[in-house]
Amino acid sequence: MQLDQPLSEKEFDELDQFLLSDRSAEDAMTMDTLHGYLTAVAMGPETIMPAEWLPKVWGEDAKSAPKFKNAKEEERIVELIMRFMNEVLVTFEVAPKEFEPLFCEAEHEGTMLLDGEAWCWGFWEGMELRPGSWDPIWASDLEPLMRPIYLLGADEIEEEELKEVDTPMKGHKLALDIQANLPAIHRFWVPLRKAPVATLKRDEPKVGRNDECPCGSGKKYKKCCGADPVAE
Repeated sequence: MQLDQPLSEKEFDELDQFLLSDRSAEDAMTMDTLHGYLTAVAMGPETIMPAEWLPKVWGEDAKSAPKFKNAKEEERIVELIMRFMNEVLVTFEVAPKEFEPLFCEAEHEGTMLLDGEAWCWGFWEGMELRPGSWDPIWASDLEPLMRPIYLLGADEIEEEELKEVDTPMKGHKLALDIQANLPAIHRFWVPLRKAPVATLKRDEPKVGRNDECPCGSGKKYKKCCGADPVAE
């Protein structure tokens, strides 16, 4: 299976059911929380490798890894998560304005409203992987665009801020704001995003001690430029 293929509806349900099953920890991420988490990892200030972010999917405790039936099932579930992540990455790369957070919906007084809390919890968890690295956007003109995520996703908010999230309709409006704000948040980080440390690669093969010296002297490298100055 190619990792760049988006999840089918059946595969989405497969991953959803596994995360909700008894074989995952009680605090394992649900699909909406996972989507928010992956969004923060995908768009944030630093490239974070799967070996670091994947364990948090299973729960807060490092020992809360799922009870996989076998290695094949583990490979399958991890593959689904990686493809879910790639969907997020590709959408931001080719069509950031079309990105849609995976919000829940709930009926309230006859109207279907968006519930973005779980998604924002996940996004906040993604930010917590590199908390200090997000400081530039909080100190920028885009700080107001981050505020809805803070209100719905932070572990704690100020008492006077509770009135901003105390009804389903207020939460719905914040969710709409988040969806509208994400392309600009992503755009903020594009020129600033730090890539993982790359391994330097030689353009030419290393000169051996017994090879002819590249300086053109005609001597062997070990007798010329490669000689130990102390020994001589």
